[in-house]
Order: sequence, then C-alpha cells, then structure tokens
Amino acid sequence: MNLEEYSGIWVFLEVKDGQIAPVSLELLGAGRQMADKRGVPLAGLLIGEGVASLAEMVFPYGADEVYLYDEEIFRDYRTESYMRAVLECVEKHKPEIILYGATSTGKDLASAVATDLQTGLTADTTMLDVNAETGLLEASRPAFGGNIMATILCKKHRPQMATVRPKVMKALPPDPNRTGQIIRETIELREEDIRTKVLEIVRETKEKVRLDEADVIVAGGKGLGSREGFELIHRFAEKIGATVGASRDAVEAGWIDHQHQVGQTGVTVTPKVYFAIGISGAIQHIVGMQNAGLIIAINKDPEAPIFQSSHYGIVGDAFEIVPILMEAFQKMPDKEVQYGGKI
Repeated sequence: MNLEEYSGIWVFLEVKDGQIAPVSLELLGAGRQMADKRGVPLAGLLIGEGVASLAEMVFPYGADEVYLYDEEIFRDYRTESYMRAVLECVEKHKPEIILYGATSTGKDLASAVATDLQTGLTADTTMLDVNAETGLLEASRPAFGGNIMATILCKKHRPQMATVRPKVMKALPPDPNRTGQIIRETIELREEDIRTKVLEIVRETKEKVRLDEADVIVAGGKGLGSREGFELIHRFAEKIGATVGASRDAVEAGWIDHQHQVGQTGVTVTPKVYFAIGISGAIQHIVGMQNAGLIIAINKDPEAPIFQSSHYGIVGDAFEIVPILMEAFQKMPDKEVQYGGKI
C-alpha cells in the first residue's frame, strides 16, 4: 500500500430523523482542527435518499466538501448498501482518515468498512489528534477497565478510522459565511444486489432516561454504600429538578438500572451542572462527564481523583452534606439560574 496516495480527512454524516446527527457536527469540529494541522481538506460523506438539501448545512460547521450519494436504494440504512458506497468512494478519492459517530449505525458501518478494507479501527475514542508530519491519527481511549489511557496508531494501512461517542467532541460555532463544494457520486447498485430488506421500522415506545439531554445531573457512586444509601441521590435530584446518574460500580452493585450509567461503558453527558457524589473518579467515568459546564464533587476521601476534574469539591460525608444542600435549596425560590433547572 502506498500511503502517500491518501490525503484528506472525512466525517461520515449520519442522518437521524431527517437531520444531520449532532455527533456528526461534533466530529466536523474535531476534523477541522486536524485538517488545518495537516493542511488538507475536510470532507463529509453523506448517504441517503432526499438528503441533498442537508449537504449545504455542514459547511458552516467546518466542512470544505461533501461527497453525496442521494439515491432511492439508500432510503433506509442497511450495512451492505452503505458499505458499498463508502468502499467505492474511498477507492476513488483515498482519504487518510475517516471518523464515525459511535452510534448503532456508525459502529456497524465502520466495522464493516474496516473489515473489507483490512485497515485499523479504534472504537469509542475519547481524544483525537493527528501528527502534522506523518499524518498518523492518534486515537486515544481508556483501556484495561479504565485504568489507563491508550493511544492507538494505524501505521501501515489507510484510511485510518475511529468511532467517537456523542458529546465527547464539541461542534464549532456555525459560520454562516462558510461555503463548500458538493461532489455528487453515483453507484451501480440494484435492489436485488442487497441481501437485506427493511420490512418495517418500529420506534421504541418505552420511555428512557435521557441523560445526554439533561441540564442538571446528580450522580452517585459506591461511596454511598448500599441501595438504601443511593436513595439519597434520588431525593436530591427530585429536590432540584435534576436527572439521576450513576457510576459503573453503583450499576454493577444493582442499585440502579444501567441506563443511568455515566462513563465509557455508559452514556457521555455534557450537562450544565454535574454533581458527583460518592464517586471516586476512575478514568472510564471521567471521560463520560468531563465536559460538563460545572462539576461539583462530594467525597470523604480528599485524595479522590474526582477532585482533579471538578470545579468545586467538598470533602466530607455525603449523608451529612447533601441534606444541608437540600435544606438550602428548599429555602430558595424556584427560579432559573445560569445553569438551568430549579437550582
């Protein structure tokens, strides 16, 4: 493989409910920084039916170009059809890096493409950088149960690829004056060539906890001691109008359902306020909440790693401190403050 033939950074532009998925806009922000560092263009890869109007929307977020496949055969996501489009476009234009959101669609597509191309794929990346001289993608993620951060390189194959979870990166503020080039692509692909058929799309009706959309989160960890102790988190969250979160230890102990878990193996969140109560601060948890606007930690251990990632820290017993906070909030009138919620 001649690595010198490959140039440019791409972002797979996932479409969700008729719009570009927020994680794709976040990846354009990260991609823009790397493209500038390398001195190469940043392109989006947009696949679907009736999506041409969405192509123009990504230029304000940093894209220079969009490779567009807008055909009926791409109406619904299917691994095989989308993979064929990506493979053909990669073969034609040879990007050095492709980024995907770590969504169900992005992870499925990225793994299929990586397998066919026999190239590397770093999953659930939490930090991205590129070597300006060599073009090596430096994709970092927690490893060994979150005890260390590993930076993974793909030295001998192209394109280099990574999936990144929503909310890990930040989208650029849109610049309405930015424009770019739409490159329309076509593919020789018939419906009978695709082995899978979409018969029906069933929307999930069960109400889920939307941690990733919460403005205020009160999260508890193993420092609360028991399921009964964890009830303190529920009472505090209810008092201030917050959403309940949890560390992996609390979930694995059976104190709360997995959908409340924050961290590398849970949900990545960016609330305006994040209370970390009885949470030690393992790397796998930190990467899931480190971009919160304001982080307040309560822990008995003054050496707890969580304090290194917090804006404010309170050393003490949560069962003494939280009731004091609840009493203080009770005396306050219900009104919006700069971080939202009732606090």
